[in-house]
Amino acid sequence: MSEDAIVDARYAIDGESEAVVLPSRQVTTNLPSPPAIMGSEAQCTVQFEGKRSDGKALLESDHILFRGSFRLHIPHTSISRLDADAGPLRVTFPDGVAHFALGPVAAKWAAKIRNPRSLLDKLGVKPGMRVAVVGIADETFLDQLAERTDDLSRRTPKKHTDIIFFGANEVGDFARLATLRGSLAPAGAIWVVHTKGKGAAFKDTDVFAAAKRAGLVDVKVASFSATHTAEKLVVPVAKRKN
Repeated sequence: MSEDAIVDARYAIDGESEAVVLPSRQVTTNLPSPPAIMGSEAQCTVQFEGKRSDGKALLESDHILFRGSFRLHIPHTSISRLDADAGPLRVTFPDGVAHFALGPVAAKWAAKIRNPRSLLDKLGVKPGMRVAVVGIADETFLDQLAERTDDLSRRTPKKHTDIIFFGANEVGDFARLATLRGSLAPAGAIWVVHTKGKGAAFKDTDVFAAAKRAGLVDVKVASFSATHTAEKLVVPVAKRKN
């Protein structure tokens, strides 16, 4: 799964147990403000400065990336003009004008760039939800959560929590997943937040393996910040308890 793409959830989850106090290990995420959009990708043809190439275009959280016979990296902040009214997506930035032959997707990409979804929307946090944050010390993120819901716990998830954000620093932290699972509401989920890139302490596959051991499955992956990614873990429908 692409770390910036959110895929459709395939399962629901559950769990009932008393909340347990967990150690207060903290993850600092360097969350940008405002948060940006979910990722998208498309096979397309791009024309730029007299060159033409087929390849893959990726609409990431803060930039457009194209990989073909040449490459383009266009930060959203560098875009001075965006057109998709007729034909390709035309992106004007300091290096020139790039034409992305995206077909009907062009208008959707333009709309996403102009009207980015918030991080909380991307992570499925709705007003009034019961939310817990374990091991994440990002004040910007915590402030955003506090504005979205009044039912917010730090360090200690309550029973029937809808979403738990769990900051993991090392593979050993995954031992807490089983305990966290016990605090979830029937439709709840655990987002595991951790560093990404070359400096990451572990791989996504380590998260997936730990989830399986805890009776969970991964159903989504999202870009949490410039330095962190997040995997959404749930209990399969077959194991859900009502």
